[in-house]
Formats: sequence, C-alpha cells, structure tokens
Amino acid sequence: MLFNSPEFLFAFLPLTLAVFFLLGRFGGHSGWLQRLPMLWLVLASLFFYAWWEWENLFLLGTSLAVNYTLSQYLIRRTAAGRPDVWALRGGVVFNLALIVWFKYANFFAGAAGALVGQQWSLGHIVLPLAISFFTFQQISYLVDGHRGKVAACHWLDYAMVVTFFPHLIAGPIVRYQDVLPQFKQPDVFRFDANRVGAGLTLFVLGLFKKMVFADSIAPYANLAFDAAAQGVVLTFTEAWVGALAYTCQLYFDFSGYSDMAIGLAWMFGIRFSLNFNSPYKSRSIQDFWRRWHMTLSAFLRDYLYIALGGNRRGEGRRQLNLFLTMVLGGLWHGAGYTFLIWGALHGSYLMVNHYWRDLTARWGFTDERPLLPQTLAWLLTMLCVVVAWVLFRAVNLSAAQSILLSMAGFHGFDLPNFLEGPLGFLKPYGFEFYGFTPNVGIAQKYSIGGIAILMFIAVAFPNTQQIMGRFNPALEKVQRESRRLFARLSWQPSRRWSALAGLLAAICILCLTRVSQFIYFQF
Repeated sequence: MLFNSPEFLFAFLPLTLAVFFLLGRFGGHSGWLQRLPMLWLVLASLFFYAWWEWENLFLLGTSLAVNYTLSQYLIRRTAAGRPDVWALRGGVVFNLALIVWFKYANFFAGAAGALVGQQWSLGHIVLPLAISFFTFQQISYLVDGHRGKVAACHWLDYAMVVTFFPHLIAGPIVRYQDVLPQFKQPDVFRFDANRVGAGLTLFVLGLFKKMVFADSIAPYANLAFDAAAQGVVLTFTEAWVGALAYTCQLYFDFSGYSDMAIGLAWMFGIRFSLNFNSPYKSRSIQDFWRRWHMTLSAFLRDYLYIALGGNRRGEGRRQLNLFLTMVLGGLWHGAGYTFLIWGALHGSYLMVNHYWRDLTARWGFTDERPLLPQTLAWLLTMLCVVVAWVLFRAVNLSAAQSILLSMAGFHGFDLPNFLEGPLGFLKPYGFEFYGFTPNVGIAQKYSIGGIAILMFIAVAFPNTQQIMGRFNPALEKVQRESRRLFARLSWQPSRRWSALAGLLAAICILCLTRVSQFIYFQF
C-alpha cells in the first residue's frame, strides 16, 4: 500500500488512527488492556504489508519468529555473563542468507557463469518488499542484545517495533531501544490535537515533495536514462538534464517518503530518527553522508565499519574499512555492477576527503578556516554526487558510461536556444543551440527551469524538520532557521498554517490520478 494512494489516505490511515486512540481510552495503562492498542497496530501493519503480496507474510513471520527467539536467548546469555558469539553469528548468517537468496542469488550466479563463459540463472526470484529494511533492523537488535545494550521484551513489543507501518517499507531504519520506550508512555495512547496536527502537516509536506516535486521532474530523467538504455547517444545537454533531473527526483522522492514516515509516526506519538538533513547543502562528501539516508549511514557505521575495525588499526586500515563499508552499502541497494561501482565511487570519495582534511589540517586550515571557498567546495561536492547518481540510476554499465561521456563533452556540445543570444559567439567552436534536445525530445526551457527551481529549494530553503522544529517530531534536533526571510515558515497550530496545509493537501489529491511508486521501494 502506497502512502500516496487513495486507499491509504482515505481508508487505512483514518481507520488505524481512530481505532488506536479508541482502544487507548481503555488500554495503555496496565494489564492485558495495555497491549490492545499495540496489538491493533501490529495487525494493521501486517495488513499494510500484505496489501502488496500476502504470500510475503510467511517470510516476514518466519523472520520475526527466528530473530525474536534468538535475540531473547542472546540477551539472557549476555545478562548471565556468558555471551554466545556463535549464536550471534548464526543469526546474522540467517538474516544475510535471506537477503542473498532473494536479492543477489541470480546476480552471483550470472557473475560466476560469466567467468566460465556460460549464462547461469536460478530462474525468476521475486524480491519480497522491504526485506533489506526489516532484516537490517533485526540484525541490529541481535547485535545490541549480544552487546547487552537492550533488555528482554515481550513478543508483541518486538513485533510492534519491527512491523510498525510508517517505517516498514522504506525506513527510516529504527532501533528497538529508541522506539519501544516511547510506547510505554501513557500519553502515546491519548489523542493530542496539536501532535496529530503537527504530524499531519509533516506528512502533507512530504506528500507534496513526492507528488508535485519528484513526480513532476521524473519524466525528464526517465526520457534520458531510458534512451541511453536503448543505445541512444545523448547530447551534452540531454545528459546533464537527465542526470540533474534524477538528482532532484531522488532527493524529493526519498526525503518526501521519510518526512511522511516521521509525520505518520508522530501522529501516534512516536518519534523516529531523522533520515535527511538538507544533504544538497553539503560542502564535502563526508558532510553529505552525515545528512543523506542518515539511519543507513549510522547502521553501516555501528554494525559494519566498527566491526571491521573502524579507525583502531591505523590510517591505512581505516581507509580500507571505509571503502569496504561503502562498497557493501552500494550492494545493499541492489544486485548490479552499477550499485557496486556507485558504492566504490563514494568509498573513494570519502578516502580522498579524509586524506584532504588531514593534509589541509597540517597546513593550518580547518572547517572554520577552509582552504577552498565554500561555493567551490559545494560545487565540487555536488559534481561528485551527480556523477555517482548516474551509476545509481542507469540500468547497466554501458548506459551509465554513455551518459557520463556525454556529460564530459565527448559526444559534442549543445546548449539551450535561450542561451544563444549571450553565448552565440561559441558557434564557430562546435556549440549548437536547440529548443528541444535532438535525440530525446526534452523541452529544454521547461526542464532546465524545473531543475533550477528544485535545486534552489533544496539548497536555499529550510528543510521540513527545520519548519517543524518547534515541535521536534524527530529524535534528533536540527538547527532552527535563523534567516529572517524564512523564519516565518516555522510551523505552529494556526489558521494560516491550517489553510496552507489544506491547500497543499488539495493539490496532492488532484495528483492522485498519477500515483507512482517510491524509488526506494525497490530496495
């Protein structure tokens, strides 16, 4: 079930909220009645998950049963002073085996077959929805249980944390110790108009980002990347329009989903971890990964990078661990060489970034006194990010290579015709000017204008968490917007904001005829 579908907006969400708070009037205090609202949320979340393919409930149920049983065993052994590392390893292997079979079996089979000149396949394997998200979440609980960071829990509590529908499909990746204590607070089960209003506003803002911003720019990205996949050689402008359109689409699509998830959870009185914090404002790749898909970055850091040794074994080993972490993070996104190289590219970026910071620190330059001007640092960071997004989006390596070569000018240079006046002197040097791109047919004036507007919003405007910052709907607090121009955008329960939220919601409802899936659902 999609967050932006009519059945979710007009049936599932209102009914789930109404029954939850109705049961909260009788439960949520003590004894078995306390578990009625949580039981309802588990059942509703399972229904939400089964809406796509009810057969996948068996896999989700098996994963829940195995991981819950094993986690309680690990917690008891650690509490008794006899941690069982082999049981932990067995649990991690079990979870990774599920991902490897459903997500990577055919990829590895194809790669092995290519080594011997054969075409090997294991047949059509259907990828269960959200398997990467709920598997990683349960691995973190096993590891934390083994480390003594979490206590034993009731099976319903465990099922509630894992299946809670706002995060189940595409994150944020939540942790047991962050969420369950919130469900123990009596206020959660009481209807709070301000809390529900704030959560609903955040949900509408995320919905608007997805349905109006992301879905409007998506056709330009699709035109370029689909053409490249069919062997069409793009022009300079076509390649850059496609790459930048996807850069905008991915950000507003995924950050919109994360805003909607945080808003939904806050309607129930639960705070999730922040997943985005204006990543396109970053002035270094290191800063970018502190702001982009923050819960995945935290998971990779805590359960992979540190497990590999982190920075405890010298500079060379730190760089290797960083690179391997990003390569595996790339593979997490999908079974393909494009994702593998995307992860390796970001790993290389981070290695260079760390080396550059260490080098400039020895020269006496710091964050407060940078060597490069901030604008140049931002441009360099965004160039690296956009180049990597081409690999992330392309269906194969040949399409990605073709687009990148066009972006670098290897297939000639063309510019939009509205630039012919000021730049017409470039014609003798091989530059051509078009109103529509010649190979794909993208209307350059509208596509470039849309990209410019969306990039300006992503870079110059406060993000949704800053807008909602007065009510802190996420676990992390973000710096409040201090510029007077945007200070009035801070949300508060008022008629003005109610009218604005209603207007945005109405626009989104008018767009329901073109409901599209979220990009991260495929991961």
